[in-house]
Amino acid sequence: MAWATARVLGDRNARLYLSGVFVAGFGDSAMALAAGVWVKTTTGSDALAGVVNVGLWLALLLGPVLGGVADRVNRRRLLVAVNLALGAVMVVVAAGHVWLVFAGLTLVGVGAVLIEAAEAALLPSALPAGLRGDFNGLTRTVTEGMKLFAPAAGAALFAWLGGPPVALLNAATFVAAALAFGLLRVRAPEPAPVASVTAPSPARVAVLRNRELRALILAGAAAMVASSLSSSATFALLDALHRPPAYAGVLTPAQGLGSVAGGLLAGTLMRRWGERGYATLGLTLFAVGALLRATPWTWSVLVGCVLIGLGLPAPLIAAITAVQRLIPQQALGRAAATANSVMFVPTGPALLLGGLAVSTLDYRVQTVAAAALAGAAALATRLDTITAWARTV
Repeated sequence: MAWATARVLGDRNARLYLSGVFVAGFGDSAMALAAGVWVKTTTGSDALAGVVNVGLWLALLLGPVLGGVADRVNRRRLLVAVNLALGAVMVVVAAGHVWLVFAGLTLVGVGAVLIEAAEAALLPSALPAGLRGDFNGLTRTVTEGMKLFAPAAGAALFAWLGGPPVALLNAATFVAAALAFGLLRVRAPEPAPVASVTAPSPARVAVLRNRELRALILAGAAAMVASSLSSSATFALLDALHRPPAYAGVLTPAQGLGSVAGGLLAGTLMRRWGERGYATLGLTLFAVGALLRATPWTWSVLVGCVLIGLGLPAPLIAAITAVQRLIPQQALGRAAATANSVMFVPTGPALLLGGLAVSTLDYRVQTVAAAALAGAAALATRLDTITAWARTV
């Protein structure tokens, strides 16, 4: 694992990519929490503060359309342009009007979909094939690592200076990310003609109908739904443990640390067991972790959070790595965005369902349901292998 990580970090393009992901992720994570506090402080409305980030989720619905943009233009230039544009958006948000916060975060959601599609599509021409799994794992590690301290930094900056400086910080991180992406040295393929991007193509059909991709993408979606069900029961879980709500500040970092470790292990485990095996392992760890969260012991819940953190990234990393391996580069932007939409769009309804369930049922019901969903997804991911084994006995 250490050798693979060193190989990735030894690659100039990989360092630039990760630098861009790091600085942009820091600004986004800091702004995500501060935005809710900002709206609550300005309007006094819990409801508005609770839905301030909904625009980030809604943009995922446009994933297949926005992803097609990454297949029509130079992807490196697209990364630079979108990050610079989002930096300008956050400068406007710094004016402080509540409606600008909502509009700005919605545009950031659209930009994030474009950025993720362009990154995924550009990666195969920027890194050797043998490093992609390790790089995708490191990207997830950086993303999850930001969540350990960036939100607290954003909240502290808001408490000290108010909302506009947080927005300006986010703007600065977008500009820094644009600089990092602008320094990439790649030989990207020519963008596909508009007609071949907008019309159904073999690559696009492969994302929707290829058995291997479908299994991994649906596994990722199941993991995100299970995560939403589990996380929405957190405060009810703390009540059962007789812990204050602030104790969530212990559970969340425990899961984050697990995700950081899981990302670092991704490339090594995929080389050993393949993408499906890695996804199955992650879903199994998630299922065990969710069951431990249903126990009445704090130490068990903490271990469960770490296991969930270890397992959750696995099907997501496996799916995007498989998409990069199986889809032609000319159509990879749309393919990656489609995969991300299928995996992440269900989280919104799942959070609403979890919130409704926890208000009417014992929290352990949905925690066990999350474990059952992850376990079923693990079995489904290996269905071909299980069927072949059954035929031999």
